[in-house]
Amino acid sequence: MSTFLIKNAKIVNEGKTFEGDVLIEDELITQIDTSISAKPNYTVLDAEGSYLLPGAIDDQVHFREPGLTHKGTIASESRAAVAGGITSFIEQPNTVPNAVTQELLEDKYQIAATSSYANYSFMMGGTNDNLEEILKTNPRNVAGLKLFLGSSTGNMLVDDQETLEKIFSSTKLLIAVHCEDEGTIKANLAAYTAEFGEDIPVTKHHLIRSEEACYLSSSKAIELAKKTGARLHVFHLSTAKEMELFTNKIPLEEKQITAEVCIHHLWFTDEDYATKGNFIKWNPAVKTAKDKDALWKALLNDTIDVIATDHAPHTLEEKNQKYTKAPSGGPLVQHALVALFEAHYQGKISVEKIVEKFCHNPAKIFKIEKRGFIREGYYADLVLVQPQQPWTVKKENILYKCGWSPFEGVNFKARISHTFVNGKLVYQNGKVKEVVAGKRLLFDREK
Repeated sequence: MSTFLIKNAKIVNEGKTFEGDVLIEDELITQIDTSISAKPNYTVLDAEGSYLLPGAIDDQVHFREPGLTHKGTIASESRAAVAGGITSFIEQPNTVPNAVTQELLEDKYQIAATSSYANYSFMMGGTNDNLEEILKTNPRNVAGLKLFLGSSTGNMLVDDQETLEKIFSSTKLLIAVHCEDEGTIKANLAAYTAEFGEDIPVTKHHLIRSEEACYLSSSKAIELAKKTGARLHVFHLSTAKEMELFTNKIPLEEKQITAEVCIHHLWFTDEDYATKGNFIKWNPAVKTAKDKDALWKALLNDTIDVIATDHAPHTLEEKNQKYTKAPSGGPLVQHALVALFEAHYQGKISVEKIVEKFCHNPAKIFKIEKRGFIREGYYADLVLVQPQQPWTVKKENILYKCGWSPFEGVNFKARISHTFVNGKLVYQNGKVKEVVAGKRLLFDREK
């Protein structure tokens, strides 16, 4: 049994920051106190000056395995995640083949069991014709159901209204949705193709996958959730207009409809397309400065409940194609937490709020068992952040299999120094240890 004693840390948990010690025995946090005496068998880590956070929980990633492993694997991307302070992830079903049957879903869990550095769960995918498979999903050990209501994902588009209503009415699973209206996008794309041919400038991306496309789809999903009583979670919101669809008037625990924002929508704007090009081409699109400001405001006033990455790597070769051929998505798990700390230094968000939105609230929303908080008896998923240790994102320190980052060249003031997953030290001072420490997430829900 390994025993670690973290001393003199600035512990950030449940809205407070206080100096203290944390004792880790085997997988669990066993003691939190202002001072804990070391014993001969303890490995002592002096964390003076560093923040100690619960490990971040990323509720939306695409790690590309199976079927798209030239872009990334569960092993490669979870290594990058723990280097970035993310200790648990929920991965999406648009791998190849799509995870739309219980057998295909379980295949992904089997891969992760032998290769994931971080804790893991995989969402079941919904289609126009797999309701029977959806209803077999066990809410105790599967994060939820993912529905694509926009065309990001080829044959996973769920566009039949009757089917949608049946799914929303039939399952108690949390339903997470990608909301962009397909008809609006197609019409916009046709108009820009008529103007530019195949060589549409990437600066038009946010006008093709427009505010209207997002709002139309989000509002329909929310209307359906209200009609059926379904538990809805709306992924990667990107527009100011959509904020009117959500509420901050009730506590998170009472919300039936919750909202997520991603790092890229909080960091970039449409003005960055000129320099970043396809490297910030995401679906939904990065939009205007006004939208970005509205997302920050909604995050801080609790209209938006969680922060995620939508980590979705593609190769440099794929991204360097023309706009119409280049896929949407980019890698983010290694740099999300330090980017949020950069926002903290800019006066946009407190460290306590970062922890609330990136650690506590994903655990609450998905009802993840014994994670997301620094509490005695909880799994020791912990991250030490050194607040004033500047470093620059360069090719040689990027851990994604795709080898690039939209943050390349950015100088961050904070750095992750240590990451623990289930009490195991998996990352220390720039090096990932070859410890496959991840466990399958469990959820505190009735079967």
